[in-house]
Amino acid sequence: MIYLDNSATTKPCKAAVAAMTKALTESWANPSALYGFGFEAAAALREARRKTAAALGAESDRVFFTSGGTEADNWAILGTIRRMGKRGKHIVTTAIEHDAVLNSMKFLEGQGFSVTYLAPDAKGNVSVEALKGALRKNTILVSIMMVNNEVGSVMPISAMARLTHKLCPDAIFHTDAVQGFLKLPFSARSLGADLITVSSHKIHGPKGAGALYISPRLKSFPPLILGGGQEGGMRSGTEATPAIMGFAAACEAMSATFREDISREKALLDGLVERLSHLEGVTVNGAHEAPHILSLSVPGVPTQNSINLLQDAGICVSAGSACAKGHRSHVLAAMHLPPETMDGSFRISLCRDTTAQELEEFVRVLEAEILPHRR
Repeated sequence: MIYLDNSATTKPCKAAVAAMTKALTESWANPSALYGFGFEAAAALREARRKTAAALGAESDRVFFTSGGTEADNWAILGTIRRMGKRGKHIVTTAIEHDAVLNSMKFLEGQGFSVTYLAPDAKGNVSVEALKGALRKNTILVSIMMVNNEVGSVMPISAMARLTHKLCPDAIFHTDAVQGFLKLPFSARSLGADLITVSSHKIHGPKGAGALYISPRLKSFPPLILGGGQEGGMRSGTEATPAIMGFAAACEAMSATFREDISREKALLDGLVERLSHLEGVTVNGAHEAPHILSLSVPGVPTQNSINLLQDAGICVSAGSACAKGHRSHVLAAMHLPPETMDGSFRISLCRDTTAQELEEFVRVLEAEILPHRR
């Protein structure tokens, strides 16, 4: 199998599997238990938080574990509304966010909030100037993703956060960094975002773990889940220690080779784009600025047909976001791509394990099995 759907999920690395196995078979106590076995689990949880925070460039006490990126996005957005809702009713986001953000925004519109959706350009980029034109005196939240999960465009998050805090000092700036964490160099301490969402299974950790970074600027922030007061009272519920340990181990392992990995991935991606540019009938969509994401289309061949033909050849790709099935991509629609381009689009995404030989085979199958089916 050639796996080219790493933006959907990644294969857990050996370090993550080992850490999870240990947590399941040896250190399986409840971290809240008041005896030695529980104290050991609590110490392991503190160490996992330290490793995750180190990879994020954050203070350990500002990283709070969640069940994944969707929960962290919901917490960031709905928590901000609880904290700031009486100060204003205006929110700014983009039209190309992940559904975890967009559906939260739709919910808030139903609650009487006004949401401005910034439109991308034809490459999937959203400018600082567009954000500047959207900010109002009553803006309380700006939520803009770091890397678009379908076309790989990279947003100027640091500049956007600075602008937001300059023009709307009380507003909170959130970024969904699920596709940027350990794919782009950034530090939570210096990025300028108040809230940062990250996820485990995008970086060779297990599913079921993620985190929300809450800046020291926000001295208090409302919890999303109430209960026994875990995560410093910020996210109640017994911690999913096996998933968290795997997440932390993946953070440590990926951080060790981070710059070499993204450099190699970007070289592979750029080489693939060059190859595809010489194939008649293939269209590359979007900016593909991130080192691992590429959207392309074969107009005249429906998306599902291409996916099926590639699957028959042992190659896994995605129609777009793995979290939104059965409809045309809202990202490509917001970029105003032609209908035939959208209807023939699919995404490939790389990881540190992807090889040049795998991409060569992908191109071969594309030429031999998909392009001849164009109508």
